[in-house]
Amino acid sequence: MKNIIFDLGAVIIDINYNFTAEAFKKIGVTNFDEIYSKKKQDHFFDDFETGHLTNDQFRSEIRKHITHKISDEQIDDAWNAMLINIPVSRMKWLKSLRPKYRIFLLSNTNRIHVKAFSKIISDTHGVGTFESCFDKIYLSCNVGLRKPNAEIFDLVVKENNLDLAETVFIDDSPQHIEGAKKYGLTAWHLKDQEKVEEVFSKVINI
Repeated sequence: MKNIIFDLGAVIIDINYNFTAEAFKKIGVTNFDEIYSKKKQDHFFDDFETGHLTNDQFRSEIRKHITHKISDEQIDDAWNAMLINIPVSRMKWLKSLRPKYRIFLLSNTNRIHVKAFSKIISDTHGVGTFESCFDKIYLSCNVGLRKPNAEIFDLVVKENNLDLAETVFIDDSPQHIEGAKKYGLTAWHLKDQEKVEEVFSKVINI
């Protein structure tokens, strides 16, 4: 393997979906588990991740599930509660891969999360440090495409002239792994509690 395509959430940056679920329940979205999970989400989350909804439109969709008034900040804080941090050791490990591999980031994300995790990362590791770990970063909200659809894998592969036989994709979501495999990529499902840096040697030898 010469090319590594990493997912962001739960692969590079530590996250906890339960923190967001609990935060939304506290502000009145009692059915949050029904409209959003790691494996399935309502269509407006998909539209938000592909940039087809603005931040305000996303908040309006959330407010449809609440009977009382809440502020934009309350919604954003609840939505961002899942984001934790990238450990210093993982950042050092990422940097160590650069001389050996071409490294790409491919994430389904949205503009509220981008602003939040950018601040978390810059506060911990310094401005620009994270971006320097990758040859190129692909965020669904910027490119208008999202995993597991073949089009977003095709974009990364063709823009960078990647050989499928030399490229591995690492993600924590089963549906994204299946999408990558259908496209023709070798894919590794990072399971709960696994740390990417600890299983990487297995990944590049699959």
